[in-house]
Amino acid sequence: MAKNIEPSLVKIGDYLKLDDDTVFTIPEYQRAYSWSIDNCDKLWQDIIDYIESDNKDSYFFGTIIVNCQDNDTKYGLIDGQQRTTTFLLLLKALLLRINTAIATTANDEDSIKLFNALKERRRRIMSILYKVDAEEIEDTPNISKDKEICSKADIIENYSINEQYKTELNTILKSVEYSEAESNAIKLPRKQKDNKYTNFFRNFKFFYGKCSNLSESTVNQIVKSVIEKCEVIEIKSWKVEQAITMFNSLNSDGMPLYDSDIISAKLYAVAEKMGEGEKFTSMWKELLTIVSELKNMRIADIDSILTQQMYYERAKNKDIVNSAGTVDVTVPGLRRYFTDINKDILNNPIELCKGMINLSKIWRKIAVYPITQVLLKFNENTKLFLASYFYRFDEGEITEEIVKPLLENFLKLFTILELVDTGYSSKYFKTFLFGEEAKLVDPSITMDEITRNFDLHINTNWDKKAINESIMDYDKHILVYLNEYLVAKERGITFNLTSPYDIEHIMPYSTNIQTIRKDAGIDTEEEFYSIVNKLGNKILLEQKINRSIGNEWFRTKVSTKLEEKTGYIDSSYPMAKELVEKFRNESKPYWKKEDIKNATEEASNRIVGFIFGA
Repeated sequence: MAKNIEPSLVKIGDYLKLDDDTVFTIPEYQRAYSWSIDNCDKLWQDIIDYIESDNKDSYFFGTIIVNCQDNDTKYGLIDGQQRTTTFLLLLKALLLRINTAIATTANDEDSIKLFNALKERRRRIMSILYKVDAEEIEDTPNISKDKEICSKADIIENYSINEQYKTELNTILKSVEYSEAESNAIKLPRKQKDNKYTNFFRNFKFFYGKCSNLSESTVNQIVKSVIEKCEVIEIKSWKVEQAITMFNSLNSDGMPLYDSDIISAKLYAVAEKMGEGEKFTSMWKELLTIVSELKNMRIADIDSILTQQMYYERAKNKDIVNSAGTVDVTVPGLRRYFTDINKDILNNPIELCKGMINLSKIWRKIAVYPITQVLLKFNENTKLFLASYFYRFDEGEITEEIVKPLLENFLKLFTILELVDTGYSSKYFKTFLFGEEAKLVDPSITMDEITRNFDLHINTNWDKKAINESIMDYDKHILVYLNEYLVAKERGITFNLTSPYDIEHIMPYSTNIQTIRKDAGIDTEEEFYSIVNKLGNKILLEQKINRSIGNEWFRTKVSTKLEEKTGYIDSSYPMAKELVEKFRNESKPYWKKEDIKNATEEASNRIVGFIFGA
């Protein structure tokens, strides 16, 4: 017969003290250990403040939710793994300080009470960390015997598919001395100082440093307070779904939960019930690995992939059309959608995961396309609608030729958004895109039809002349990327944004360079400010080149290398190449306000032609 939920208020020492055959487990779907030094510092200060307040009441450290499995021999940490792990690291640091305190505390009549108390604290911590009886523990530290005890069975088994350093906690706990733990700690490549360590060791090192400065009596007082005065509410459940529901409920107001944690936990629970828990774990791990790459590329994280999945599902099910038959742009919260509005989607965890893996692979593939790099400079919302189209394809089918027409449609629309006063939430953008999304998910609707819809929408609602005027007045940076892309397209030049680059002002953006301004035919500071930020005065340039030429004269920038400096001639960007070609035969070229005006007009005509069709 299934047991009921069992909540109890327990001391930290009692919560952490497990039977010989029992272990804490961190389930597959749990997030990685992420507590930082700031979190540990707050915990430490809370403990110190509590002791100094001389409060007779216990100190409460929140709720722990445990899923009991395998005849209550495995305590799955549904909520509380961060605190549990951190308390174990703290106790280990305190144990090392107690060991040195025992060695330095005199065993005489004046100190015997403290000496005995330290021995008792040592026994208590070791019995918690290593699940041994107090009589097995020596009164004073003994390297060989302590090593035997420290090698006992692990207190935590980590199965999280999100944790890269599963062995690190137990490496620390099994070390007899700090130097051993430091020697065996995982060292992260290409990291310096403490950044080369994992969160586990950094936090342990922090606590060890704090403990090292404590007097013998203070460390005794802290250990007693942590073990006997600090409390948690431990809620035991014998159904994983029930435990996850409590986790969701108790943490829905104020605690730092990610939607993906709740959704992945529910998916895992369903997969496990179907006997596919191991398969789901493997696929979710693959998904997170790809998403980690996307996150480094600034393309997506797991929550954004789930959001794209939600948009796709809503478009596929025509949930974006309300009862009146009009487009409804209201979007539910991610967690609410997956766990309430469309919770049936969680009944197919393998298929859902498979679809998101395919989507993530497509993003990884198209992220290097020049058109993608330019489009994503404009507006992040593009991803939500593009993903719905990507679901038509397997990753292996995707090519630049397939996605380029759609990406250019979006680029036209979001270029207009950059230039007009109307916001994204208006009917001209958000409402239109929600309406189009139903077509994007439908394989029977061709790209030619979608393109015609975009072109008709653009030509119906905006005027070429007005857009042209907006570009002539434009003084921001985003259109610089589009102009470079279009020049490259016209000239058949390779274009990408992979290397570090800057937005370069051809005429330097500095009011202090009077001579350069004079050469450009600009007489006043007011006139200078009216022209220096025009689109025609800006190009993309490799960061290395830009840093080298600084505020040099135009003839220096556009010419060949001078001494150790480089110039536009070494750039791979289209506009820089075009400037070199244009002024190649001039012995003393100048960049004047007329040049900026002409370059701005050329860019404007180019962009207007792209938006409305040449």
